[in-house]
Amino acid sequence: MFSRRVFVALAAVAASCAMLPPGAHAQQAKYTAKIGHLEAATQPRHRGLEKVAALVAERTKGEVELKLFPASQLGNARQMIEGTQFGAMEGTVMPAAFLGGFNPVVSILDIPFILPADPAKAQEMRDGPLGKYILDSFTSRGLTAIALWPNGTKSVTSNKPLTSVESFKGQKFRVMDSKILMAQFGAVGASAVAVPFNELYTALQTGLVDGQENPLDTISTMKYQEVQKYLVRSEHGAMEDVVIFNPAWWGSLPQGHRDVILATFLEVRQEVAGMKTAAQEDALKILAGSGMTVRDLTADERAKWRAQMYPPARTAYVERAGRDGQKAIEIYEAEARRLGAD
Repeated sequence: MFSRRVFVALAAVAASCAMLPPGAHAQQAKYTAKIGHLEAATQPRHRGLEKVAALVAERTKGEVELKLFPASQLGNARQMIEGTQFGAMEGTVMPAAFLGGFNPVVSILDIPFILPADPAKAQEMRDGPLGKYILDSFTSRGLTAIALWPNGTKSVTSNKPLTSVESFKGQKFRVMDSKILMAQFGAVGASAVAVPFNELYTALQTGLVDGQENPLDTISTMKYQEVQKYLVRSEHGAMEDVVIFNPAWWGSLPQGHRDVILATFLEVRQEVAGMKTAAQEDALKILAGSGMTVRDLTADERAKWRAQMYPPARTAYVERAGRDGQKAIEIYEAEARRLGAD
C-alpha cells in the first residue's frame, strides 16, 4: 500500500502528464544526469532504472534525461558515491551496505530483522518516519537521498547443518567488514570473518569459512551451491538500495521536475521489488535442484534468531553511529511497536 506521501507525489505526476501536448517529448533535454550503479544491465535494479528514465523523460516533456551506466562503468562503489558528492556524476543507486562509511546512520539497515517480515509493513516503514530520517541524514554528508528501493533479503548457507539457532555455534561465516554483521553472528556463537566478495567462493571451497549470507539470486549466480551443502531461507537481512543525487544538480531542477523524478522512483519501486522476488524464486529452484538441503525459517525460529541477534547488532550500530544512530533506533522501535512488527 502506498503512503500518503507517495500518493500525493503520484497524483502530481498524473496531473502534469495529462497536460502534455502531443509530440512534447521530442525536445532536447535541459537537465541531464549520469546515473551509475553496480549491477549488470540484465538485473532488476537496472531494468527498473530504465523504466524510470523513460517515464521521467515523458513526464518532463523531454526536459530531463537520465543516462544510465550499469556494471560499475563509472567506477567502484566508493568512486561513484564520491563522484555524486562532488559532481563528477549526478546520481547513483547504491546498496545501503556500501554507504555506511559515508553515512553511519544508514547502517541501521544492516541490523538483522530490521524490517518486518510482512512486505506491506516493511514498505510502510520505508515510507514512514524511519525512512525519512535515513534519507534526511544524507544531507549533512553532501548527498541528496530521495528514496529507498528494496533489493531483496539475505539468507544463510553453510557446509555444516543449520537445523537450529544453536547450530551456528563454532561455525565461521563470511561477512562484509561490518561490526554490526560481526555482532550478528557473534550473538549466536559463530565467528565472523571479513572476506572480499570476489574471494568468497574460494574461501568456501577451501574451508576458510563454513558459510555466508547473501540473497538467493546472488548465491545462485555465484554458484555457491557448488561449495555449500545447506541453505536456510532466513530472509534475516534487508538489502536496500538508496537513490542519491548530487545536491547541486538536484537543486538546479525546477520543483515540478523534482516531484516527477521522486514520484516515478516510488512508482517503479514496486515493480523492481516484484522482479527481485521473481529472481529469488527462480534461484531457489536452481539451488534446491542442485542437491542442497533447503529449508525455510519458521515463525518461531525467526523470533528466536531475532531475540539473540538484534540486541548486540543494535549496540554495535549505536556505537558506530552515535547520537544520530540512537535517534534512528528510537524511531525504528517506535514504528515497530506501532506496526506490530516482528
